[in-house]
Amino acid sequence: MSKPLTDQEKRKQISVRGLAGVENVADLKTNFNRHLHFTLVKDRNVATKRDYYFALAHTVRDHLVGRWIRTQQHYYEKDPKLGLDMEELQDMEEDAGLGNGGLGRLAACFLDSMATLGLAAYGYGIRYEFGIFNQKIVNGWQAEEADDWLRYGNPWEKARPEYMRPVHFYGRVEHHPDGVKWVDTQVVLALPYDTPVPGYRNNIVNTMRLWSAKAPCEFHLKDFNVGGYIQAVLDKNLAENISRVLYPNDNFFEGKELRLKQEYFVVAATLQDIIRRFKASKFGSTEVVRMDLTTLPDKVAIQLNDTHPAMAIPELMRILVDDEKLSWDTAWDITVRTCAYTNHTVLPEALERWPIDLFQNLLPRHLEIIYEINRRHLERITALYPGDYDRLRRMSLIEECGQKKINMAHLCIVGSHAVNGVAQIHSDIIKDTVFKDFYEVDPQKFQNKTNGITPRRWLVMCNPGLAEVIAERIGEDYIRDLSQLKNLLKFVDDDALIRDIAKVKQENKLKFAVHLEEQYKVKINPNSMFDVQVKRIHEYKRQLLNCLHIITLYNRIKKEPNKAWTPRTIMIGGKAAPGYHTAKMIIKLITAIGEVVNNDSVVGDRLKVIYLENYRVTLAEKVIPASDLSEQISTAGTEASGTGNMKFMLNGALTIGTMDGANVEMAEEAGEENLFIFGMRVKDVEALDQKGYDAMEYYNRIPELKQVMDQISGGFFSPGEPDLFKDIVKMLMHHDRFKVFADYEDYIKCQEKVSALYKNTKEWTKMVIHNIAGCGKFSSDRTIAQYAREIWGMEPSLEKIAAPDDPR
Repeated sequence: MSKPLTDQEKRKQISVRGLAGVENVADLKTNFNRHLHFTLVKDRNVATKRDYYFALAHTVRDHLVGRWIRTQQHYYEKDPKLGLDMEELQDMEEDAGLGNGGLGRLAACFLDSMATLGLAAYGYGIRYEFGIFNQKIVNGWQAEEADDWLRYGNPWEKARPEYMRPVHFYGRVEHHPDGVKWVDTQVVLALPYDTPVPGYRNNIVNTMRLWSAKAPCEFHLKDFNVGGYIQAVLDKNLAENISRVLYPNDNFFEGKELRLKQEYFVVAATLQDIIRRFKASKFGSTEVVRMDLTTLPDKVAIQLNDTHPAMAIPELMRILVDDEKLSWDTAWDITVRTCAYTNHTVLPEALERWPIDLFQNLLPRHLEIIYEINRRHLERITALYPGDYDRLRRMSLIEECGQKKINMAHLCIVGSHAVNGVAQIHSDIIKDTVFKDFYEVDPQKFQNKTNGITPRRWLVMCNPGLAEVIAERIGEDYIRDLSQLKNLLKFVDDDALIRDIAKVKQENKLKFAVHLEEQYKVKINPNSMFDVQVKRIHEYKRQLLNCLHIITLYNRIKKEPNKAWTPRTIMIGGKAAPGYHTAKMIIKLITAIGEVVNNDSVVGDRLKVIYLENYRVTLAEKVIPASDLSEQISTAGTEASGTGNMKFMLNGALTIGTMDGANVEMAEEAGEENLFIFGMRVKDVEALDQKGYDAMEYYNRIPELKQVMDQISGGFFSPGEPDLFKDIVKMLMHHDRFKVFADYEDYIKCQEKVSALYKNTKEWTKMVIHNIAGCGKFSSDRTIAQYAREIWGMEPSLEKIAAPDDPR
């Protein structure tokens, strides 16, 4: 008889099985040894950690390759509709930082779910040589370092030079009797690199295709003849800057020519690839058999992940009208039925508006096409609302006020058959406010698709202990059907489950406390509440409200040092866009508060403040399973959805938050009584806007708030530089768009409730079980199934296709 597995071995097994759907771990070990011996090093004694990593990566990739090829063959034989998600994709192992904040990470979760649901989907993006910067905290300030993630190569990817495509820029437009020609362009080549995306235990391996910019190798001899060879080579290599570096802005639009080049580059390469696949006869074939592009929407769906790939609309029109010689009306019908648009933000500074003169120079044919789209669009609006010139101005794709600009969100709405927000409250806001005019004209276009996260990465892989505790009660099927978590409610009063969940959390905390002490040389009390806010640093996310609570708590402990305070370790982490002054000042303030608090012997281990440096996926996978309290405290109506909130909920942290984004639906699913909800609702914020927000009224009325602000402005946290935080103080007192003071009182009271409940481990853990049981809705499998059925016209499948070594 085989020896029974220990709990630790079981957890390793469930984790390994989750990785690429591996069933036979012994086979993996054999392959691993082969790779280590033959591919990398002869003498295992001199193998480095990187050698072991590459051996493991090549082993798992080998395991996937047969399934990858079989999946693509299966798609060509079945000829299903293709679902495409065209946006930079983030964090596919080794922190490939190919996205900003939550948007790129969301795309990665979606790819996981599309493979798990058997959808013939391709994720397209740019293969940035340098991803999101590495953050260093130096004397409390953020410093940026280049993220040279490809320095040692990437063992997961496969270059596909046979599918390289030309992308054109600049030039001029010629109109001829037989059609329009875009001529005298500069060409950049797009070289694809493919990465396998495995589904969960179904043998399906989809593809993420990332494009790298390469200069063409044609040089004009005249350049050499006049001695300009070196400069000619250097100029050609400027083309490769297109995929050199990711712009590190989250929820902020930066209208630079290079950024527009990046957006068009990924769209142009991707659309050529899509149409090549559409026309191909069968897997691996280059023969053209489909010439009737009017059937394109029956076989292809393009999801525009925010406005960054909005150029897909005029580019598809250019291909259909100029290259394929279709009539405008036919081409427009195909384009609208193929494209759909997901909006991810309502912040005005985040909405893309490109200057006309930039377009005129870089993409002259596309500017003509956008003008024609707009002309026809405004003709329709005029017919519906004759004489309503203000409505025409509001709905135009071209903004005429000041410098003429193209409103890319308007282009996406007009050129798509479906428009969705990413949480119910967000979808309602875009219909009621920012896109109200468009909703009135085409209400049938507007939908909601609440975001989700993949439970494979965000529970099974990052928290195997909790995954196993759940599996012991309700079985393993919840990993592919997260709605089964509701079955945990049967055990909400079960002492054994309460004890097991509390034990797993404590184990995760002890492990993370060791990591914190190693990294930050601060002694952590593992019995303290781990109170965590990790996300991009932005005024609307209100890390400053968290700061005000920390200082208030510090002042209270100092005032009553003998009181039985609930100990807290407060962790804040996230990157600030390099040019965002206020965000960088917020980081400095947090670190300055930490310096004072952590070195105060009166406070001791009852309060510690840690700034988590270089927040990224691998750090999230450590901190989230160890967290007790999740801070989701944006001003109501500003956070589109959030997905960090879902990750914390799934991993057994309780949420303190406003009724914003997906928090609203989390409260519905788990019961509002099982979250710590505080602050203004959207209607309260609107009413305060109408009345006029006066920060001084709160400052003068609330003594503790006044004390906190006086400490910040008086140099208590910056004794060597008393005016250091004057910009933050001035913003909070006189021009705070996000109304931090208005929610201060309610936030502090809510935090008191948190501290009181944390002392009762059993009741706290029962609330945790209610939250985990309410997570079913927040699987990206549910989100993607809704996109597939309600936007793409596809049906998800849980069918397991044949493995490469199985008979077909």
